[in-house]
Amino acid sequence: MVTLMAIAISLAAHPVPRRAPAEVEVTLREWKIELPAQPIAPGAVTFVVNNRGTVPHAFEVEGRGLEKETAVILPGASARLTVTLKAGTYELYCPVGGDSHKHLGMVTHVRVSSAPAAAATHRAMAMPAAAVGDEVRGIHVVGAGPVIQILPGPFPFADSAAAVIRGRPDDQREDLTHKAEMGPYSNHVARVDGTFTVDAFDHGAVGDSVHGVAAFTTADGARWTLALDRVQTKDIPFNPRFGGVIMGLYYHGVSMVHTPLVPTIRSAVALWGIGRLTRNGVEVPNDVFVHVMLLSRTRRRSDFALECWDCSKHPIEELQLQITPAPATPKLDAPGGVLFLNWQQSTGVALKARS
Repeated sequence: MVTLMAIAISLAAHPVPRRAPAEVEVTLREWKIELPAQPIAPGAVTFVVNNRGTVPHAFEVEGRGLEKETAVILPGASARLTVTLKAGTYELYCPVGGDSHKHLGMVTHVRVSSAPAAAATHRAMAMPAAAVGDEVRGIHVVGAGPVIQILPGPFPFADSAAAVIRGRPDDQREDLTHKAEMGPYSNHVARVDGTFTVDAFDHGAVGDSVHGVAAFTTADGARWTLALDRVQTKDIPFNPRFGGVIMGLYYHGVSMVHTPLVPTIRSAVALWGIGRLTRNGVEVPNDVFVHVMLLSRTRRRSDFALECWDCSKHPIEELQLQITPAPATPKLDAPGGVLFLNWQQSTGVALKARS
């Protein structure tokens, strides 16, 4: 008869080898997370995370009582994250920028199961946020309070922005350095008059919608009108569109999202659209690109100078309208070739979802 002591001695002499963690390759890029089409079984898993994007990212696994993340991964670098997964669903996302990268689409979900049928039908693939029950959200924004036109000039926090600019690719560094020295993010402002209202709906990855109307007079006396009626789906250099409309975004400044030549802010809504523009009653020949934010206040109430490098804790009341010519079209007849205005005491009201 084999005794328990003999079994113990045998196991000590010939220990059962521990299974090495399964490896899953993960690719991060702007603004998505890519995983291979392979099932994930419960147990130890090592995610091998590669940043193929142009800005720093990170990787976090959350669910079933687990929440672990990598350190920030620079462009072109990799990291490994080993976790023990139970059966169930987990959220995988990039936590950089106070979850801004997550809001921009760097989020997916995986189902972990040991059942063979589940392995065949439930793959560890990216599922858009809209597929897991995101609500369609809308907002009605009204510009109010003092209206200012921001004119070309040096960025007042150039030293702070320089640390962020140094981490960008060469072509971005050149463009941002030029704009820091003489660009549309300055303390050179003029009081003007105008009105602006906009309705925007965030439908998730696709189907966003926007409708806005602006009328204003700039510092040179020109009278402008804007009809904003389409979301923007094509990129311009260094500024991906993020799907047109997005709510609740923390970005700019040190967030590693978009240009650092705006202080770090929180926004009720940010949108990228296309509109029709007139100057003194004459239609500008080409459609224009439009960027709108209802954001935390960045400018002093007295002289409207930028007052903070991190403005994310200020009240959300500044409505920003930036109008630029589409690529390969003439500059606008305005200082610096763009129009950049703020309504300093603006409001936003939630709208019911549209089908």
